[in-house]
Amino acid sequence: MRRMDDYKERLRRLAVHDDALLERIVVEGRSGTSVIDERTEALMRVAATVAVDASLASFQHAVAVALAAGATRDEIVASLEAVTPVTGAARVVQCAPKVGLALGYDVESALERADE
Repeated sequence: MRRMDDYKERLRRLAVHDDALLERIVVEGRSGTSVIDERTEALMRVAATVAVDASLASFQHAVAVALAAGATRDEIVASLEAVTPVTGAARVVQCAPKVGLALGYDVESALERADE
């Protein structure tokens, strides 16, 4: 069972660049906490991928992990929408086609066909 102040210890360890903690997070792909379920964590990673305007390959990986964790396509798109107030509309507009491709939907081709 987690203590009430575990978050404080984790914040301190992150703030001092605790190599063991950071390596575990990076290598295992999860923080090791049970506070956030895999689905939620995966959706947060999709949102972070938008925030940093990652490569298409990174979007494909983040979306695949989210789908494998039980997220729906609607939830993945909702995570894109949820970061809009923070990242700005321009970033989301730029990343929407990448999310679409990661979901198997070519937004740009669909827009071109609509223009015809």
